[in-house]
Amino acid sequence: MSSDPFFSDGGLRRGRLGTAHLVFFTVAASAPLTVLGGGVTTMYAVSGNMGAALGYVLLAAVLAVFATGYAAMSRYVANAGAFYAYIANGLGRAGGVAGSAVALAAYNAIQIGLYGLFGAIMKDFMTAKAGLTLDWWVWALLAWVFIAVLGVLRIDLNASVLAVLLVLECVAVLIFDLVAFAHPAGGSVTTGGISPGHLFGAGFGAVLAFTIASFTGFESGAIYSEEVKDPRRTVARATYIAVAFTGLFYAFSAWALTVLTGPENAQQASTEAGPGVVFGALEQYSGVVVADIANVLFITSVLAALLSFHNGVARYLFALGRENVLPRFLGSTSSRSGAPIAGSLIQSVLAVVVFLAFAMTGRDPVIDLFTWLSGSAAVGVVLLMTLTSAAVVGFFRGRGGPESAWQRAIAPALGTVLLTAVLLVLLFNFDALLAPDTAGYLKWLLPAIPVVAGLLGLIWGGVLRSSRPDTYRRIGQLDEEGLHEPGLHSAPEADRWAASHR
Repeated sequence: MSSDPFFSDGGLRRGRLGTAHLVFFTVAASAPLTVLGGGVTTMYAVSGNMGAALGYVLLAAVLAVFATGYAAMSRYVANAGAFYAYIANGLGRAGGVAGSAVALAAYNAIQIGLYGLFGAIMKDFMTAKAGLTLDWWVWALLAWVFIAVLGVLRIDLNASVLAVLLVLECVAVLIFDLVAFAHPAGGSVTTGGISPGHLFGAGFGAVLAFTIASFTGFESGAIYSEEVKDPRRTVARATYIAVAFTGLFYAFSAWALTVLTGPENAQQASTEAGPGVVFGALEQYSGVVVADIANVLFITSVLAALLSFHNGVARYLFALGRENVLPRFLGSTSSRSGAPIAGSLIQSVLAVVVFLAFAMTGRDPVIDLFTWLSGSAAVGVVLLMTLTSAAVVGFFRGRGGPESAWQRAIAPALGTVLLTAVLLVLLFNFDALLAPDTAGYLKWLLPAIPVVAGLLGLIWGGVLRSSRPDTYRRIGQLDEEGLHEPGLHSAPEADRWAASHR
């Protein structure tokens, strides 16, 4: 234990999170009101696909298959590095380091990109409602301070903040859904927006690209596995709930939009009004006060996603520092709150440097900062899930246990195939996520970022294997019972670990 009154090597605080807490973190990361106001409207505008709502159900089914193996392995691996440890134990330690690099690139990208979205919508709202005209980066800085402070506090406090924000934004989405079904275009509710025939038509690739981006964050439950009350069950339960809830909720709300506008008019309405389709309907049918509250919740939904992804990145850095894959100081936690304070501070510094760089070069906070980085993150997360699904097959090969053949082999193998297909669709349709006038080289450079990060991680894993074999052997280590217990090793391992840190 460190003698510093603020920093500690004591690890994360265990037993602070239950299933409900974990659901709040995972669902808040995908930001339901942001998905409806920004993602769904943009999806209709870009794809022109009337049956796009079913894309959420289709992708949720794929993710449910992935979650089967992921949940089974979560009973044996509890590590704040999440997929890093999964891949290390299923595909090899160097592969685990590669996975950690992909994860850091992806989660940092989406977290930093969200500052652009927050700054833009906050600027517009305050200009319209208070006549206060400040640059978007000023509002982003205020959000940054809020996230930086919460990031070093108790994780259960973070979960409580997210719970309040998430419940309120889900209420706002439900109000829009009720308004839409109470005022359908043409006077009657139509099912054209959930027709499979419409989904598998023109624009299907673009639909999948946008739905993938909407689900980013659902898989993050394992990041908190060291802090939950029951590591063998909590992550699995939270992941299943997150997949089912987000898939059905997003599909229903996307369908509601087509009911309001008429399926054949969804593209035009979304192109002309964007988020105004949602907030304009709330103002027209529910009043200005309700619309203003929904706009505020739109802003706080982005804030909730920022907090969720910040916590995820901090814990990845913590896990890698603790195991000496990255500098040891990253494994420090707060002696007061148990938060991964070094990782949290590093993420905060990186975020402010990047979004201020975009501001100083005059880049648009949404079209450039948010869209570029969220698209890159979507590629990284799907790649990460594909590797993890393959790792589940490797982990259970030759290992006994109560899991069925479906859990240990069939589902993860099928998930690997399906996620590979999703990844290819995303790559081939990546330009659908970008503005039409985006520079051509960015259409391959942005999705290449997490791939290059993974290759660099693989190389670093090879360096560790040859130059620091003790560190390499501890990557993603499991205890004798299978459940990963960071910091708990056999006596020889403990002696070597202590000697290496004197």
